[in-house]
Amino acid sequence: MTDKTKVLVTGAGGFIGSHLVTYLKEKGYWVRGVDIKYPEFSDSDADEFEILDLRRWDNCLQATRNVSEVYALAADMGGMGFISAHHAQILYNNSLINLHTLEAAKTNGVKRYLYTSSACVYPEYLQENANVTPLKEEDAYPAQPQDAYGWEKLISEILCHHYQNDYGIETKTVRFHNIFGEKGTWEGGREKVPAAMCRKIAEAKLSGNPEVEIWGDGEQTRSFCYINDCLEGIYRLMRSDYSEPLNLGQDRMVSINQLAGIIAEIAGIKISKKHIDGPQGVRGRNSDNSKLREVLGWEPSISLEDGLKITYDWIESQVRESKNIKAEAKSESLTASN
Repeated sequence: MTDKTKVLVTGAGGFIGSHLVTYLKEKGYWVRGVDIKYPEFSDSDADEFEILDLRRWDNCLQATRNVSEVYALAADMGGMGFISAHHAQILYNNSLINLHTLEAAKTNGVKRYLYTSSACVYPEYLQENANVTPLKEEDAYPAQPQDAYGWEKLISEILCHHYQNDYGIETKTVRFHNIFGEKGTWEGGREKVPAAMCRKIAEAKLSGNPEVEIWGDGEQTRSFCYINDCLEGIYRLMRSDYSEPLNLGQDRMVSINQLAGIIAEIAGIKISKKHIDGPQGVRGRNSDNSKLREVLGWEPSISLEDGLKITYDWIESQVRESKNIKAEAKSESLTASN
């Protein structure tokens, strides 16, 4: 690129968004990052970073000014524990974010707009068995997402479709299937299952207590896609002429028990699984990548084991650092009281 294309990444303080900013900078783009917070685990590589609440129309107008492309990742979301307990908050906040951001992009003459949807749009009745048939894009209808998060994503997909038809803004819609990797939330309740499992196993390793809690019987199934493959897929879709929703994920399905076993092997320990009550989401979910291969001539290639090795090593380092900080704080407290 001779003249740098200016792009906006919303949700640039989050896990995927912060990685995407770096990816696009390396591709030669000028990048504005916007979020309600800065990235937690590293500095942003954005050319400029603005703290803006995108639930507000005026902030969306400011965010989308003077850019030709928008990667819309901003969302109020988290793992299954968070999603299952905050339906109203998620539906309200995310609807405002997406309605205002897309309208502001149209108002400011944005040419291309990529919306990040989710596999949560797929009907619950197709995901009742652990040995689930991989989900194709057309399976989203007749619609019956499991929760408010899925409904909001589906409505925003439809909104993108109509904005393209009515106003000419070129929209892309990607349906993520469980993206994971380093430099993402790993504690506090909003973390996704790969990060939570890495944290639990790191804590087991460092404490010497091999017991690891797993919600439900652990036989619920998912496919998991490493962040670098996700970024490549997003970029390829944005550069394509395809405008219908497209799955982006691995098509290798594993149970949560198997996921725990893989991470334990990476950590070099044997664990004891303790199954407890907790939100589990749908019983089974896997991505059908037929359309992905057809449209992009590409599909994710980084193995689950390779992605988890990078992720686990980083999370173990975070757990170690956290334990050291707590130990130092306790020591200082004891010293002060004596």
